[in-house]
Amino acid sequence: MTYHSTEPVPRPKNTAADVKTFVAAVLLTFGVGLLGMVGWAVLSSGFGGFLGLVAGVFGVVWWRKIHGKAFPKVLPTKSVVILAVVNAVLALILLLTAG
Repeated sequence: MTYHSTEPVPRPKNTAADVKTFVAAVLLTFGVGLLGMVGWAVLSSGFGGFLGLVAGVFGVVWWRKIHGKAFPKVLPTKSVVILAVVNAVLALILLLTAG
């Protein structure tokens, strides 16, 4: 006789991986918005904002191609750090063009 349990299989707790995935999700979302604003600031038009958002979508597609999913459960720390540096550079470009 086979017994099938209806209880879910417990997932091992790995808080560090969950935090890295959350930070990557925030940084990807923030980065796409920054690209839209940088495009708007550089070209001084809505078309520049549109081009920035299109570049952001291509960036997310590229990220997904590299990692297999947009928000994988296991994410290298190097990828999160690079994403944070790219966001910092975009924010600096935005601040310099706005001033």
